[in-house]
Amino acid sequence: MQIVSLCPSNTELIGYLQCEHLLVGVDNYSDWPNSVQKLPRLGPDLSIDMDLVEELKPDLILASLSVPGMERNIEELKKRNLPFVTLNPQSLSDIRNDLLTVGDLIGVGTYAEKIVQRFDKEITYYKELAQRITHKPNIYWEWWPKPLFTPGGSNWLTEISALAGAKNMFEDYSEPSVQTTWEEVKKRKPQAICLAWVGIAEKNVNKKVIQKRSGWEELRLSETDIHILEEALFCRPSPRLLVGLKKLAQLLHPAIFKEDKDEDVLLSVLKDMEVDKP
Repeated sequence: MQIVSLCPSNTELIGYLQCEHLLVGVDNYSDWPNSVQKLPRLGPDLSIDMDLVEELKPDLILASLSVPGMERNIEELKKRNLPFVTLNPQSLSDIRNDLLTVGDLIGVGTYAEKIVQRFDKEITYYKELAQRITHKPNIYWEWWPKPLFTPGGSNWLTEISALAGAKNMFEDYSEPSVQTTWEEVKKRKPQAICLAWVGIAEKNVNKKVIQKRSGWEELRLSETDIHILEEALFCRPSPRLLVGLKKLAQLLHPAIFKEDKDEDVLLSVLKDMEVDKP
């Protein structure tokens, strides 16, 4: 079987299913697992070169609607009558279901079920610890600095915040992504600010962007209350969000969420499991 992935989160699903050997092409932004670095690149996830996709003669194309604008890819796939499945994960539950769906499609359904069992166990672990936390800080998540975009209530970062013993400050908005203003952010009185700018490496994110905004002093936050986080661990709806969750939880509540040697519990637990690779 030959698979093409049109966005990073889909590529990462294949990585967790230990089937990256089936990938023959990926979008420009897919960078995990490392083995995909040598694969043919098909363009940015919002404007895939469908001629290149067609040339690869894939048996299955993993498309997505997780980012506005990806609809164009779906329309072109239909027009060319190419074999594809569309994923649209917005929550942790969606991600676990996508593992099962893709696992069945590529012939590793039993293995996918084992991954999901461990995925569920990890969620339960964080949920139980988070229930012990009395002070849950309001987090302002910033996805983009100008104009300001932040995740809303139906986005996975609302769940990640709660599991880490905190609260997404914009969870009262039903949509997954919210355009807001700095004035509105100040009114909501954040107790922590998490910067995860979509498509921007952490080294290129500057805390001074926040500190130079009008009325920063009114928030009575220090520089240590601004956290620059890995975009790849918080802005992509894949199982790697659990790695981000671990980092966030330890950052906010180090006394509750202890550090351990395993950065990615799914990989460390599942690496010894046998999978019949198609």
